Amino acid sequence: MFLPKYPDSPTSPPAHTHASTEPAPVQRSLPSVSIDQKAVIALVVGGVVLTALLAAVAVTAISVAVAAVVLRSMLRDHRR
Repeated sequence: MFLPKYPDSPTSPPAHTHASTEPAPVQRSLPSVSIDQKAVIALVVGGVVLTALLAAVAVTAISVAVAAVVLRSMLRDHRR
């Protein structure tokens, strides 16, 4: 039977380190953005208004669905 040949004394791979000659890239800082108090207030008010509109749409959709079920039930009873 053929057995693989192993070296008598295993050697570790050579430890060559590649030193880059290029300097590290310079990190650029982002421009500072000043946040105005009026902008924050406008954003909060806009969020509140959009949330209220979404809630109104949801309530309207539920009301229409309930009205449709009630009318369907009334029409079914009327036909009998």
